Amino acid sequence: MVSDAEEALVQEQLEQLHDHHADQHDEEVVSIALPAADGEEDVFGLAGTAVDGTQWTVGDCDHRFPLQSISKVVTYALALEDNGREATLRHVGVEPSGDPFNAIVFDDEHQRPHNPMINAGALVAAYLVHGDSLDEKVARILARLRAFTGVPGLEVDAELLADQVASADRNLAISYLMRSLGMITGSIEDNLAVYLSMCSVRVTTCELSVLGATLANGGINPLTGERALDARHVRDVVSVMMTCGMYDAVGEWTTDVGIPAKSGVSGGIVAVMPGRLGLATFSPGLDAHGNSVRGQAVFRELSARYGLHMFATPDQTRFGRLGRSGGPRLTRS
Repeated sequence: MVSDAEEALVQEQLEQLHDHHADQHDEEVVSIALPAADGEEDVFGLAGTAVDGTQWTVGDCDHRFPLQSISKVVTYALALEDNGREATLRHVGVEPSGDPFNAIVFDDEHQRPHNPMINAGALVAAYLVHGDSLDEKVARILARLRAFTGVPGLEVDAELLADQVASADRNLAISYLMRSLGMITGSIEDNLAVYLSMCSVRVTTCELSVLGATLANGGINPLTGERALDARHVRDVVSVMMTCGMYDAVGEWTTDVGIPAKSGVSGGIVAVMPGRLGLATFSPGLDAHGNSVRGQAVFRELSARYGLHMFATPDQTRFGRLGRSGGPRLTRS
């Protein structure tokens, strides 16, 4: 269990990080991706949830924002459960593409998208989710998202969905090309609506950290005790987040930060520290890759200053005084 002293120390460390980065990085911002974020450039939330349910929040953690590409994590998780690992791999790979998230490129050798964290792969993952109709598929993925976050009231934002459908030409082009190549079948419009519906669910930074903590906890939500994902699929999901989750900046992220994560073009980032905790940030200013500038800066400092890189040694880990000869402390007792 997290002790009172450790809980207070982590809160202090997160507040220091938030204060340090709140007034910086404006010059690095290339765009604010969503019209819904106009005028909200300074919104900045930072939250964590440990695998024992302890939570920390700093800043604008109650602000709701669209999941966007972070929803790909949940869709892929359900596709794995519905089809199994090998069958899923036949349809969508696990290799980083090296191209932007919306690139019209495929793994030509295997006739499949490179991975489920880019648009082409996420559209295939949506296709793989079982269901006899668009509504059934959306309901099943939404129910799984609710299990991951522990929030039964999460819903698709219909107005945002309509806006995204109206500007989905590139995703339509990807979809029609994939159908022509035999990667998917059936209604392109319905499958795209499944994908965009999940992108249009609004969450808070705190709720997003619970999603990360559920993956860190082997698929069991640490707040509700509900299993959101079969344990045998958790490793595959987190591994793909590590290798493909930060778009075409994933190599730099893996080297500099070294924490499995997934970003979205609304400005959210969710990260998973297996056996320890989930962390999340929201700040809508994006870089050229579509990743949150301020969010990345926070995670870089967490890695460099507190030793949270996956390849850091125990003596380098100082977050909440985790590091000690007995191993990490933000775990169940």
